[in-house]
Amino acid sequence: MDASTTDTAFRVCALLFPDFELLDVAGPVELLSLAAGRFDLEFAAQTTGPIASAQGVELVATHSWHEMASADILLVPGGVGTRREVDNAPLLEWLRAASANARIVASVCTGSALLARAGLLDGHRATSNKIAFDWAASQGPRVAWIRRARWVEDGKFFTSSGISAGMDMTLALIARAAGRDIALESARRAEYVWNEDPGNDPFTA
Repeated sequence: MDASTTDTAFRVCALLFPDFELLDVAGPVELLSLAAGRFDLEFAAQTTGPIASAQGVELVATHSWHEMASADILLVPGGVGTRREVDNAPLLEWLRAASANARIVASVCTGSALLARAGLLDGHRATSNKIAFDWAASQGPRVAWIRRARWVEDGKFFTSSGISAGMDMTLALIARAAGRDIALESARRAEYVWNEDPGNDPFTA
């Protein structure tokens, strides 16, 4: 997947659910929005309308799951709401369908627990938030969980460690989809220092 030589915009679907972690969505969306018009951003939830984050700030889901059967890139946040959503069978079913159609599936923080519970990460390497790592890992016993990682890239799956790590992962995603120069420009415009080394994870200890 490389659009570095084309003007094609990738369709990005960011999943929302009650008590999602705000920066898990806002950080990646900010960087994607700065990427030279290469990504079209949409928000989807079980039903349309405002969805409250764990911080109480609402984002508006403009599409329901059923209206977002396909997207080029699927972004799954974490947050305390994942503890409930791992038992949401319709959500897991939608994740399986949406992931099958996506060219890249990315999760931030405990969003990887949702992907794992849906069976999507079986046989793949993945990571998650360090504080909730053991819980996330328990959702997918057939996943090759990596504790020391800022983010992990395995095939079309990108999974990041906790919260702010999603921004480093997103820049890696942008680099794959649109080229490293565009990723660097997004980071520059955001005045963000990109940790380009996924193994450079100072929070493991």
